[in-house]
Amino acid sequence: MEHKYISGGGRGLCTKGWHANHYTQLNVFDYMADIPNNDMATDLVEVQFKNTRKGYYHNSNQLELKKGDIVAVEGTPGHDIGTVTMTGSLVALQVKKANLRSEEEIKRIYRLAKESDMEQYHEAKAREHQTMIESRQIAKDLGLEMKIGDVEYQGDGNKAIFYYIADGRVDFRQLIKVLADVFHIRVEMKQIGARQEAGRIGGFGPCGRELCCSTWMKNFTSVGTNAARFQNLSLNPQKLAGQCAKLKCCMNYEVDQYVEAYRKLPARDIVLCTQDGEWFFFKSDILAGLVSYSSDKHFAANITTITAERATEIIAMNKRGENPVSLSTNNSNKQEGVVDLATQEDLGRFDSQLASKKKKKKKQRHNNGKNDNKD
Repeated sequence: MEHKYISGGGRGLCTKGWHANHYTQLNVFDYMADIPNNDMATDLVEVQFKNTRKGYYHNSNQLELKKGDIVAVEGTPGHDIGTVTMTGSLVALQVKKANLRSEEEIKRIYRLAKESDMEQYHEAKAREHQTMIESRQIAKDLGLEMKIGDVEYQGDGNKAIFYYIADGRVDFRQLIKVLADVFHIRVEMKQIGARQEAGRIGGFGPCGRELCCSTWMKNFTSVGTNAARFQNLSLNPQKLAGQCAKLKCCMNYEVDQYVEAYRKLPARDIVLCTQDGEWFFFKSDILAGLVSYSSDKHFAANITTITAERATEIIAMNKRGENPVSLSTNNSNKQEGVVDLATQEDLGRFDSQLASKKKKKKKQRHNNGKNDNKD
């Protein structure tokens, strides 16, 4: 078997089967990599495996490891194969963030992966797809309401992690016994949500970019319809739902700014009183801080747009029993009024355009006929 050596690792073996995108999701930018003797600050090393599985290990053998090296690490039982994604003092902060308090939870790195390790690894990985297909059928035969979305074999092939999706609680004790007997491996079941499943599959969103859950996002927070209401988004489930059939995570990105800006706007049920009459809330531009009012409560009439500060000023004047001359501070304020689209353009303009095109083509054919007669 021919193996290609990766740049950066220098001593690592083949990365065939390890696509570069596997490490974009949980990849952390090591901003301390250029600091001298940064690798000597701690013996902790960050190692990443398939999908979003990541672990932290002690470099007890004092190996010279770099980002991209493929190493054999301690497993439960046996050993596993992973890729070094970070070394140095920044790993200690990542361990603290992962809440690994006990030293026993942090295993050790055995060695740089040898060719025999990689051959064993590729043999185990080649069994994953067929194992997933067969395990789905086994779960179906047992009548379990669950979907096995992926299977990940340990580097030595003695253990496999079965990732599954289920709406409720599933008693898979019998399933574990059957899987262990059929595949002769140690079985570990791991439940994932719909968002994790979408991130594992990958894809592109309506924005044209790769899904956030398949690139950088690893912590998922609940998204409610209030986030759409604050941002004046259409409450259309087809537009608000992502590939996971849940509300899009990106709806939470700017909702805090909208909530903060929304607090500066006057309440919608407040009626503004001027010497011209009463004005009713019509619409608002939250981020711009503009509020539009209509002179009629039921439909758009004499639409006037003012700033939120001006609206708050008028409300304060009304409470004191004062009515300003108009909504705006000067007469240069824009009034949109009632717009009738039917009166803006002639409804027969499309017919006239079509008739002109036909007349032009007819004239062109007539001229071509004259040229033929001359010839």
